[in-house]
Amino acid sequence: MFKSKFRKSIAVSTIATALLLAACGDDESAGKKEVSAENGKPVKITFWDENAGPQRTPIWEELISQFEEENPMIDVEYVGLPKDSAKSKMDAAIAADDTPDLASVQTSWLPEFSIREALLPLDDYFADSELNGLINEGALNFNKDIVADKKLYGIPYTQNLDILWIRKDWFEEKGVKIPETWDEFYAAAEAMTDKANNRYGYTIRGGAGGSFQIQRMMYAYNGFEDYLTEDGKATINDQKNVEFIEKYLSLYEDYTPKSDITNGYKEMIAGFDTGVVAMVQHNIGSFGEHKEALEESQFQAIPLPKSENGNYVAEGGNTIGISIFKGTDNPDEAWKFAEFLNSAASQSFWNEQVGQIPTNSDVLKEDWIQNSPHIQTAFEVYDDPNTVLYKPPFYLPEYRSILDGTVDSGIQSVMSGKASAQEFLDEWAGAMEAAQAKYSEHFGK
Repeated sequence: MFKSKFRKSIAVSTIATALLLAACGDDESAGKKEVSAENGKPVKITFWDENAGPQRTPIWEELISQFEEENPMIDVEYVGLPKDSAKSKMDAAIAADDTPDLASVQTSWLPEFSIREALLPLDDYFADSELNGLINEGALNFNKDIVADKKLYGIPYTQNLDILWIRKDWFEEKGVKIPETWDEFYAAAEAMTDKANNRYGYTIRGGAGGSFQIQRMMYAYNGFEDYLTEDGKATINDQKNVEFIEKYLSLYEDYTPKSDITNGYKEMIAGFDTGVVAMVQHNIGSFGEHKEALEESQFQAIPLPKSENGNYVAEGGNTIGISIFKGTDNPDEAWKFAEFLNSAASQSFWNEQVGQIPTNSDVLKEDWIQNSPHIQTAFEVYDDPNTVLYKPPFYLPEYRSILDGTVDSGIQSVMSGKASAQEFLDEWAGAMEAAQAKYSEHFGK
């Protein structure tokens, strides 16, 4: 039963794409042919991983090994990119026309990459593939809906959800209620802080990537579905968000480590896994790291608190997929590898170890899905009929650069007292509205 609701929950649409088809070029889908090594020689393809590291790199290497064993005429070169610099490296590769054959690409990058004509449409390949009918239809439609020409540029192999990881054993020791509301969240951050023993109730991601944490927490609180209204106004600087930012960032130093102002992903997760903080906001994808550092009885995934409207609000399009770059000389071999990575066996192997949600329906039947508490926490949110998925403007080419360049530094300005919450949110909203205006002008909307 959960599977059908899950599919329904992800089937969100984006705004401002209906008038874009006329602005797009001709169909450039590559013609398909049987995979074969040219002149009987092995073909080499290059695969870029956008989130390399000691936890995930070995998973990809194992899958590549399995693929090469099944396809001895295709060699796959793995290139791992650090998460925080992966986007800029792909940007540089596109600018230099020196892209890999295929890569793991975040959904939010698809609109920009497709506008830059860097990716190969996969519609024809997918239509004739054994994967057709197995991959989450809502996720596929979302990927097509956010790009200007409505084509398929990424096959999602995993889905995520932002949650709170808590030190379950600490909560039990202190008799503190596991938070379900925002008031309980703030109360728990205070109650779990014990500076004398170097323990803090929470950790704020003030460094690289902090924009994602604060955006998802803010919309979970405010309950808004619209990020930008139909007339191009951002909801970012709504007074509810000002209220939230003031209270949320006031946790800094009183109930969070002082180093939070520069902490990125690794430092934030290390704070939780080494026993410094009691709660951390991230997604279910850090399960593998927590599992290596802690006993499973010590930690637990819980949903972000419900909004003031009494429902869960999560970010739509929280998937990662496999994309093929248009510059590849070996599109059929690249597709064969993309198809392999999205098979039930590969998705099951990758997602079980990372701790995220597979998009291949055959995997959802497996026992590990039913027996993973953090996956079930994600389904609790996705399956709730009152859950709202708000829609970030992924289609804006500047969307990601605004988050990285304006929002990350803005969070630090508020944390250091150099800017007010209102000033920070006004700058954020202004940047998104300017990007929307430019986009509308370019595409005639």
